[in-house]
Amino acid sequence: MNKYLKMLLYGLILWLVPFVVSFAFVDSQGNFTIDETFFKSIMVVTGAFVGVVLAVRYFRDVETDYVNEGILLGVIWLVVNLVLDLTMVSGGFFQMTVVQYFTDIGMRYLAMPIYTIGIGYALMQKS
Repeated sequence: MNKYLKMLLYGLILWLVPFVVSFAFVDSQGNFTIDETFFKSIMVVTGAFVGVVLAVRYFRDVETDYVNEGILLGVIWLVVNLVLDLTMVSGGFFQMTVVQYFTDIGMRYLAMPIYTIGIGYALMQKS
């Protein structure tokens, strides 16, 4: 599979899994069925777990330029997740403004390039 297609596909999976998991904690009116802070913690942990699993799978096929691959992977995942979320915000699925989105959710996606670059750096150190 083309590496860019794999990056995009993994980015979509990384967005989709927490999105689907979130339905377990929101009722049909869009209200949380658990404490909102706990919900956010679950989403962060779910996203981190899925992201690291996918990053490890991605890096299995990388043989050089680990840091550059980590930067590219993290940026692509960041963009994919922001675009998908902002589509939901502009479509009215999330009841918030774009500014509220970035302060409440969007900033968390910066973790993606942090761990993909970190994995790339660790692999570079080992080679």
